[in-house]
Amino acid sequence: MSVNVVTNLQVKSLNSPDESRHQEKTTVDVVKINDYTLGRLTFEPGWTWASCLGPVVGTDTCQLSHVGFCVSGNLEVETNDGGKISISSGDSYTIPPGHLAKVVGDQPFQGIEFVSAAEFSQSLA
Repeated sequence: MSVNVVTNLQVKSLNSPDESRHQEKTTVDVVKINDYTLGRLTFEPGWTWASCLGPVVGTDTCQLSHVGFCVSGNLEVETNDGGKISISSGDSYTIPPGHLAKVVGDQPFQGIEFVSAAEFSQSLA
């Protein structure tokens, strides 16, 4: 198992992100802290990966790995091999490449991402 060593004391707020990406029903706020990139993902009600990000990214399913924490809302995820999970407020999650997701209910989903934030919601072309 690899060990990450933090060598500098630093703080940044996602309320003043280094970058903010906007797609249909999608906001991704990103901060870069030393060698790490963290993101706050906000998906509005009615958001689906297939309709909101698939056309931007250019793949049928999301090909990123995700490690995160759900702050609020509900998200359903289904992997290409048929695995399904529901993510709700307070849940930590991992999602492998090859999946679709959708917001469930009338509340936005908000998650903090620790792995995919550097690439999320950007075109692969």
